[in-house]
Parts: sequence; structure tokens; C-alpha cells
Amino acid sequence: MVYLHVPFCRSFCTYCDFYSEIACRGRDAQLFEAYTDAVCAEASRRRDEIEATRDLDTLYIGGGTPSVLPLSLLRKIISFLMSGGVPPELVEFTIEVNPEDIVERGPEYVRGLLGLGVNRVSMGVQSLDDGILRWMNRRHDAAHARQAFRILRGAGVDNVSVDLIFGLSQLSLQTLDATVSEILEWRPEHISAYQLSIEEDSALGEMVRLGRYIEAPQEQCAAQYALLCKRLRAAGYVHYEISNWALPGREAVHNSAYWARHPYVGLGPGAHSFDGTRRSWNAACLRQNGELPPETSGCAGPLPSDDGPLEGLATGAPENASIFGVVMPRVARFPEAVTAPAMQAVIWWPQNWRKGGLQERRNEVIREQGFYNQNWCGCEFSRHDNP
Repeated sequence: MVYLHVPFCRSFCTYCDFYSEIACRGRDAQLFEAYTDAVCAEASRRRDEIEATRDLDTLYIGGGTPSVLPLSLLRKIISFLMSGGVPPELVEFTIEVNPEDIVERGPEYVRGLLGLGVNRVSMGVQSLDDGILRWMNRRHDAAHARQAFRILRGAGVDNVSVDLIFGLSQLSLQTLDATVSEILEWRPEHISAYQLSIEEDSALGEMVRLGRYIEAPQEQCAAQYALLCKRLRAAGYVHYEISNWALPGREAVHNSAYWARHPYVGLGPGAHSFDGTRRSWNAACLRQNGELPPETSGCAGPLPSDDGPLEGLATGAPENASIFGVVMPRVARFPEAVTAPAMQAVIWWPQNWRKGGLQERRNEVIREQGFYNQNWCGCEFSRHDNP
């Protein structure tokens, strides 16, 4: 189970604070090549770690914008990985793409990805409203998102995930509903919908500090989330994680494994790894020549005793999840190290959900409409447990 971070974008989105560098295919060819060599070298050094995750054969290439990287260099990285621990036949091989890159590079590029073994494509659409897309500083418009999806299908991609964003203060229910309606006409196998978050180091964080953006009230965000839940459920999508819906049998294998605390190796700048006990991460930077600094810049040490249960609560560990959400008996198994205020934060809120009809006492499953509050509960847990 390997994650590869490609730290390049052609522009920065308003809301994003993931590590990335502005780069273009023509101008920055040497930078791309140096990055490719550095990632291959890191994979070689960490071959034993990669081998140790072979019981779940998945590869996820994210970013940044992986579709900015030339196909020839992507092929070099994949070939190296498959000669050094990653099996040639993967259960799931996902790559993230930007619609604009798919339109510019066309079906031949997509067929090239399939030739590398890619069997799942995650495309960041975010919205089909051009005004919203411009505010996000996305490179594509709605027309190109539509065209990109048609290109993916025409080239033979039969497992597509579409990303959406909700929770913008200027996003109306009518606009969101129009986007959802059209996405459902596309019938992608998977849909992820993430609430806009204010990241301190993003352009949006600066806008908030300057008073140029006011965060959407919780009631507005909750209403938008409820609309998503209702429309996607009616269209036959399984709501298997808080932010993820899939047609039956098309749930994301790689991402779901994170919540089950499966060991994984993260390659590239800023990538995180987990060996089953310890979390570690790479420095979130590239040297000027494209090389990576020493790969492990931080280590969380043994996973904090309260982190695992929180993870299961906040995301719905697959071994306990129902189609409606998270089975709550996990909460009763918090270790003694969890502080009393934190325990109260987690237990008290589900009790309130039960009173409000958001949770079934029969099997302690959180109903779908309680998912939005569940996310809040995880934040409250972290807040109470910090000294």
C-alpha cells in the first residue's frame, strides 16, 4: 500500500494548503526529472517498508496535480516501483487528475495511464458553476469538466471518482443542486464531497484574516450536506464514509484502508507513512534542484493511545461500518489514557444524537443525518484532549 505525492501544480487553488510548487511541463522539465530520480531513490531505500505492506496491493498517486507530470516520467516511476516491491497487478491503482490536463492532453494520454496499470481516476471537478470555479482559482471551467469526463469514458476508464466541494458561503442550495444533478447524469462510480475548510496557510486563510471572506454558518453547511446525502442516496450511491459515496462495490479500497489503520508507505515531499505503530512524514519541500531532503523529517512515535479510537469514530472504520455510518461500540473501548473531558466530549454528543433520532439504540449505528455532527464530535474530542 503506497501513496506517491507529486508536488507540482500549474496554479494554486484558493483553499489549498497541501505542499506543492508551481511548475509547467515545458519550462520545468529538469525539475520534473530531478524529482523523478529522487522519488525512485527514496523507493529504493525504503523497499523493505514497501514489501511490508504487500498484504494490500494498492497505489495512490496524489498531489499537487499528478497529471502535470509528463507521462514518460510517470512511467519511469511506476516501472521502478514495480521492480522494487510494488506488484505489477494492483487491486487498485488511482491517480488524481485535473480536468484541464485531460482536455489538453486528450484520449492518448488517458490510454497511456491505463497502459501503466491505472484502474481508477479521481478527477477534481469541485463545481459546475463557472463563478464558483473562478473564485476557487481552478484552471478548468464547467465545459472542460464535462469534456474531460467524456474523454475519460471514451478512452476506457470504467472507474471514475469525482470530487466536489460544498460549504462555501456564496454557494446556494440551488447551485449545488444543479451541480449534483448533472454529476448524477454522468454516473461516476464514486463521488467525494468535502466541506470547504479554512487553512491558515492558504490564500483563503489570508482572505479571512483580511475580512475578504466570511465563513459559511454551520446551518448553511449542514443544509448543503443534507442535500448531498439525499440526492446521492436516491440515485443509488452507498454512503460508506462521511465524505464518500460509491455505487455498490465501488468503494475506494486504498482510502478506506487508512481508516482501518493499515500500514502504508508515503513517497515524495510531505508524504506521510504509517507502519502500524508509528506515523512518520517527509519534509514538505524540494531542494532547488528538485532533489528531496532526508525523507523522514518527523515522527509521531508510537501512535497516541487516543488517536486510534478517534480515527475510527471520525471516519467509520470499515470493519465496523454499516451503510449508514459508524458502529458506536468502538467508542466504549477507549483506553484509560484518554482524559475524562475528552471521553465526555465523545460520549455526551452521541447521547444527544440518540435523543434527536440521529442514532439507533438497537445497534448503536449513527444515522446518515448524524454524520455532519459526527465530524464536529471528532473536532470536539481533539479540542478537549489538548493540554
